[in-house]
Amino acid sequence: MRLALAADHAAYDLKQQLAEWLRTVGHEVLDLGTHGESRVDYPDFGYRLAAAIAAGEAERGIALCGSGIGISIAVNRDPECRCALVSEPLSAALAREHNDANVLALGARLIGVDLAKACVTAFLSTGFAGDRHTARVAKLGAPAFAGEAA
Repeated sequence: MRLALAADHAAYDLKQQLAEWLRTVGHEVLDLGTHGESRVDYPDFGYRLAAAIAAGEAERGIALCGSGIGISIAVNRDPECRCALVSEPLSAALAREHNDANVLALGARLIGVDLAKACVTAFLSTGFAGDRHTARVAKLGAPAFAGEAA
């Protein structure tokens, strides 16, 4: 699978570790930065990741910042992206199964590399359940539906 990764300076080390691990397990990694520990702004990298997903440059994405919160907000500004901030594998699996999330967000200051790998594994190995979730997921990318009752 082709995966896009993006991080700010707080998550640079975790991004590097995940990118190396993902390559060793057979994935293609599109590294969208940052490429060092110098201070950068997480929205820039969240927007870059969202654009890559929306353009079809990667099947799924992994967004990282110190808490995972800011970068996930940035990614979710693009209606083609469904970014889920998680801190354990069950939420990562449910984000795929129920919400068809195409981007996973992780907080580098909140979880270690082993837990991050477990979350990524769950995210990549879980499929979308479809069925009753399909119409709900469609509403996530089409805010015009927000005021309508089912």
